[in-house]
Amino acid sequence: MQKKIVIVLAGVLLFAGIGKGWSELRSNHPQKGDAVPAEAGQGKGPEDKNSGNKNPDDKSTGDKGPGKKGGKPLFVSVEQVKPGTIHVYHQALGTVTSFATVAVKSRVNGQLTAINFREGQLVKAGDVLARIDARPFEAQLSQIQGQHIKDKALLANAVADLDRYQTLLKQDSIAGQQVDAQASLVQQYKGTVLSDSGAVENAQLQVAYTRIVAPVSGRIGLRQIDAGNNITTADTLAVINQISPIAVTFTLPENMAQEISRLLDQQSSKGLPVQALDKGNTRVLAQGKLLTLDNQIDPATGTIKLKAQFANGDSALFPNQFVNIKILLNTLQQVNVLPQVAIQHGSQGHFVYLVDTQDKLHVQPVTTGPADGDSVAVLKGVNAGDRVVVSGLDKLRDGAKVIVAGAGKGKGKHEHSKSGESSARHS
Repeated sequence: MQKKIVIVLAGVLLFAGIGKGWSELRSNHPQKGDAVPAEAGQGKGPEDKNSGNKNPDDKSTGDKGPGKKGGKPLFVSVEQVKPGTIHVYHQALGTVTSFATVAVKSRVNGQLTAINFREGQLVKAGDVLARIDARPFEAQLSQIQGQHIKDKALLANAVADLDRYQTLLKQDSIAGQQVDAQASLVQQYKGTVLSDSGAVENAQLQVAYTRIVAPVSGRIGLRQIDAGNNITTADTLAVINQISPIAVTFTLPENMAQEISRLLDQQSSKGLPVQALDKGNTRVLAQGKLLTLDNQIDPATGTIKLKAQFANGDSALFPNQFVNIKILLNTLQQVNVLPQVAIQHGSQGHFVYLVDTQDKLHVQPVTTGPADGDSVAVLKGVNAGDRVVVSGLDKLRDGAKVIVAGAGKGKGKHEHSKSGESSARHS
């Protein structure tokens, strides 16, 4: 039994040794059809001498970017340089100010019985804003008027006595001293009557002052005191700001003072046009004219103060509002004009992309002038009729070929029509 087990183990070991040897033999001498390991093809033999080089049959030319020589043309939009008008403005930050700001107060002391305005209402000069209890003042007026009537009667009697005394004096029936005393009494009564007249007028004014009226036209502010309260001459009922017309004050550098003064003298009848724009400098709030400039320069800031007037019929401007001011200093006529988006900025200055008749780009340095909105004056570098790129400016370079958007649309349509007709005939 033991002999059989030994023989079986010896057979198993022999079979395992034969299998291992056969595997090593095949790995060292691969046969046809066997898979070659990855490491086996790494060496360069005569059959792979072109390994790592480009295929000579490969005709690709490499990466060519858009717009480059031999690359795909870019689509651009162009505009022609045209003569136009450019308005030369100077901008400044201004503050809206009212031509008249009035604190409405009572002229007499009394009880406030009625309020006749709404807060924020537009009022006109002479409108009754509030009323004060007038009865005490009317009673005082009646007393003064009664005293006035009494004193006038005394004056009339004294004048009549004086006439009689003068007649008796001519008849030598009365002493001259008595006549003189009567004449003096008449003068006294005249003075009393005149004083009474002044007192009556004053009392009438006190009665009139019980009606608080608007001294100027404008927008009234918030009410400071309510009806039913006693109001004094020190109390403010409300504040009125005149808003039509309205003013805007702003400053300009001191070196512009002489130019502004000269322009004001030249256009004294019409005034220099001025625009008031919102904080974003995008919307025109009002159109006006320059009124005047200050008579001195502020030494602390080196600026001079100016004032412009605006009709402000639509109440677009409010007192103490900050606005951007544009003052028209000059108008350039018949200058070459381009959109500002066409102007490019480089290390050498401003330039544009010109498109020639062959739809080829050329970098053209330019000298720009004043800007007016989205347009800018081009003083040097381009001529009227030149085509300048205004959109599709990315990745452009000098000498690149472009396709002008909109150019040749009619031609393409015509050719497409012809092609369609030909296809129809062939079909």
